[in-house]
Amino acid sequence: MARKLTLDFLKTEAASGMVLALAAVAALVVANSPLAGDYFAWLKSYHVAQLGPIVIEQNISDWIKEGLMAVFFLVVGLEIKYEILRGELSDPRKLAMPVIAAAGGMIGPAAVYLAISGLLGGPAGGWPIPLATDIAFALAVFALAGRGLPPSLRIFLLTLAIVDDLGAIALIAILFSEGVAVTPLLIAGGLLIGGAVLGRIGKVPAPFWVLGFAAVWYFTVQAGLSTSLTAVAFAAIVPVKPRREDGQSPLKEAMHDLHPYVAFLVLPLFAFAKAGVSFAGLSLEAALAPLVIAIALGLFVGKQIGVFGAAWLASTLKIGARPSGSTWLQVYGVSLLCGIGFTMSLFIGVLAFPGAIDSPEQVEVKLGVLGGSLLSIVTAVIVLSMASRRRDPIDDAAKDPNIEPISGKY
Repeated sequence: MARKLTLDFLKTEAASGMVLALAAVAALVVANSPLAGDYFAWLKSYHVAQLGPIVIEQNISDWIKEGLMAVFFLVVGLEIKYEILRGELSDPRKLAMPVIAAAGGMIGPAAVYLAISGLLGGPAGGWPIPLATDIAFALAVFALAGRGLPPSLRIFLLTLAIVDDLGAIALIAILFSEGVAVTPLLIAGGLLIGGAVLGRIGKVPAPFWVLGFAAVWYFTVQAGLSTSLTAVAFAAIVPVKPRREDGQSPLKEAMHDLHPYVAFLVLPLFAFAKAGVSFAGLSLEAALAPLVIAIALGLFVGKQIGVFGAAWLASTLKIGARPSGSTWLQVYGVSLLCGIGFTMSLFIGVLAFPGAIDSPEQVEVKLGVLGGSLLSIVTAVIVLSMASRRRDPIDDAAKDPNIEPISGKY
């Protein structure tokens, strides 16, 4: 039976969104319980993976962040490629909209942070903290609060968030990187080019893509780069054209096979590992610190102004098109979701203000990120709940000529 790919993903995420939320709550409870010591010791414990002469040693936190989350970014990349070639983003103006909105979503928070920090006398070096959107949590909140909304909005959020995240990764590399190993990076690039050529000129068995992704991932780790970047790059070389012998698309097969594992295993594990923020050392006085206010308002105010303002400007100038079947109220609700910085912002905060976990700067970073993210979540849920009552996503998708019906295992 023919199905819309975006609707299938929405159903999976609606079911997994609660699992992700429960994992995040469980992490917060454990991190502030008598089990906190064991929890943080587990995250810091090192484990070795060895295959012949290949040896990789990482702690649990890094295995999840650089290992399992690479699979998440691979699936994200596969979906974006499909939408660009066959679906919602095949219209160049609809592709331009989330890219332009993502740019606004980085400029807005930086401007708000610097303005408030300058006004209150806070540190200027924390401006990159509110720039990043936590893709996993933003999608989870959308799945829970966005029922009744056009599937095109999810594609808009997904594309916007991944462009935003790639921008944050680039900033991390520029501002905080200690250097990249050139040789492994060149090998990873060569493997990507070779895979792209083979994928276009001949039949490539499924094990090739699995081994190829593993090899690219390994050399990316050796190069010292974030695996999320090369995971998206690898997704770009997976063929979308169906095979002659069975009529199945390698890209759609990979999405179908990997998505349940990502939704119900990878993302909940990531949430449990990264959402465990200890509230030790937090106080009411610290909540009024300039750094806290600058980060919180950068996420909550800067993100929504930057994303929504850039989207509206792109539409007004006719260089971008609003997601199919959506209203400006719904787009505004999505722009609020982009203010969920959470794990990515906390990660950048550690880089921007290195020090002990209970240092004054780290305490203020946690307060600012949690405050801004929670404000964004609550406001987004209210706005999206109001907006969802006015739309039927199935009717909107069925009327949208840009979303191609597909058949198969879905």
